[in-house]
Amino acid sequence: MTSDVSSLPATPIRVGLVGYGFAGQTFHAPVLSAVPGLVLVGIASSQPQKVQADWPGVPVEADATALFARADIDVVVIATPNAQHHPIAKAALEAGKHVVVDKPFTLDALQARELATLASRRGLLLSVYQNRRFDADYLTLRDVLTSGQIGRPVYFESHFDRFRPEVRPRWREQAVPGAGLWVDLGAHLLDQAIQLFGKPDTLQLDTASLRDGAQVEDHFHALLRYESGPHAPLRVVLHATTLAAHAAPRYILHGTRGSYVKHGADPQEDALRAGRRPGGDDWGVDPSPGEIKVMAIENWVREGTVPNRRGNYVDYYAAVRDAVLGIAPNPVPPEQAVALMELLDLGVRSAREGRALEPSKKPVS
Repeated sequence: MTSDVSSLPATPIRVGLVGYGFAGQTFHAPVLSAVPGLVLVGIASSQPQKVQADWPGVPVEADATALFARADIDVVVIATPNAQHHPIAKAALEAGKHVVVDKPFTLDALQARELATLASRRGLLLSVYQNRRFDADYLTLRDVLTSGQIGRPVYFESHFDRFRPEVRPRWREQAVPGAGLWVDLGAHLLDQAIQLFGKPDTLQLDTASLRDGAQVEDHFHALLRYESGPHAPLRVVLHATTLAAHAAPRYILHGTRGSYVKHGADPQEDALRAGRRPGGDDWGVDPSPGEIKVMAIENWVREGTVPNRRGNYVDYYAAVRDAVLGIAPNPVPPEQAVALMELLDLGVRSAREGRALEPSKKPVS
């Protein structure tokens, strides 16, 4: 739980943002600026006019080096193309700044471990922006699992199905390091699965480039097998595609006593894309309840809906604030980010070799 605002110090934590493309403009600047005790004091961008149109009065630096040289910045947020995450985060840590990196953390687990070690040696906060842990539907799903209503989970599907048939001229869809749907949306789906069920015993990934003119994978289907541990036996399917005009449910969960199905996605991304900033009574409110069916004593069946908890991406940055202040844990600590990168790497290898692979036995803390 984050701190009471009344307990925050009079001097706010000063944040510098590197990159003002889609991620910086949509997910980071408006969200962190909605947190009491955080203030955006500088943005490194090659598009100063774009920054000033949204944030008049916030100084724009020509590059990250100039931002890191400023003594009035405590935390650096990195929202650049994925291939730049590692070198920029390393430079920020070496400059003595706390660092938040957009997902995916790095290009591979080797880079992730290097940054984690550097942050530990310097005594600095290093965190990864896993905003989907603060989705309304994910928080509700977690409650359903914890309640035990559906019994022991035996099968789970998690989908990000979209219909974007045109290949757009942006780095995420070009044949460059860090592009492709697996590291983009897979970083979210895999992180949620680990948070819910822990590390799987095996992971098998299939990827494909299905759109006309696609340069990188725009479809993936991952199968996680759990043969040991508290949830075994369990099967988890993670799926994303850019060619689904009729999307599958966001979540499908079957258990030994019932099932839970959720259609539709958390509304925060669409709101941010539309230019809204967090706040208001309707922020993070998902109006599409999940459906639950439970088998109980004497074959009595209970059917109904499960209202969604309220989602709030602001909670991530509030937790970062509290972690910097030393009054709460890091919301996404480096060891979790490294473990996720190891599984993303394993998926790439699985798709290349066409077989299920076992991850490292090290636990995810």
